[in-house]
Amino acid sequence: MNDDEILAEFRAADALLEGHFILSSGLRSSRYLQCARVLMDPMRGARLSSALVARMPRDIRSSVEAVVSPAMGGVIAGHEMARALGVEAMFLERPEGVFELRRGFRLKPGQKVLMMEDVVTTGLSSREAIAAIGEAGGEVIAAAALVDRSNGAAQFDVPFFPLLTLAVPTYAPDALPPELEAIPAVKPGSRKEAA
Repeated sequence: MNDDEILAEFRAADALLEGHFILSSGLRSSRYLQCARVLMDPMRGARLSSALVARMPRDIRSSVEAVVSPAMGGVIAGHEMARALGVEAMFLERPEGVFELRRGFRLKPGQKVLMMEDVVTTGLSSREAIAAIGEAGGEVIAAAALVDRSNGAAQFDVPFFPLLTLAVPTYAPDALPPELEAIPAVKPGSRKEAA
């Protein structure tokens, strides 16, 4: 699956939005990828996750023993990746503001984990998820995402495999271009805006 085919999946699901969006980081953007919409169709989710697995090196694919994703946005993406890899899926939650495994999810000491996101913008949530997986006893051997829109800013201590890299500028709220200032901002994601 090439980038045009991947973007076509997002467009077909009305998941590539244009306007003025407040990202979970607090930054602003003129484009937003609503991965929940693209993953509404299980067959589309299966196609995208299979395409991402195919892009990962064989040694990593064969080493992954579990997929762990941050809630809320990464839950379905993580489940689809786990299905494509033939391993269990778990997710992290923030009941007290810090990621942790709940609901009886457990990692065996040293269990090899793929941390899976839907969209990476700054990489902060991914780094927090990787730390939480380590605290729970897992060993993150790679990170993956359906979309990397960090413009190269997201850096991890493990290999990172995005299905699609999308260069979309982001802006501080006090440094908006005139075309964004003229449009009301909306907060489409699941997390509260950063302070």
